Amino acid sequence: MNKFNLLDNELIPKHEILGEDELKSVLKRYKIEREQFPKIKINDPVVQEIGASVGDVVKITRNSQTAGQALYYRLVIE
Repeated sequence: MNKFNLLDNELIPKHEILGEDELKSVLKRYKIEREQFPKIKINDPVVQEIGASVGDVVKITRNSQTAGQALYYRLVIE
């Protein structure tokens, strides 16, 4: 039996774990600390699918009719 992959669904936006260099750049750009990002739970199905850990920052890329693509960031918490 094939395992269902959430990320293959067109309604699920692209999720990826930020690397340290990109994270530093985002923190500097927005002049914030890591803890100030909106949160996402470790038990979220997409967080589990991408293999994120508590403390990781996830970049979510959503398609937008007005903006083309919109970026969102979430800090993974317990």
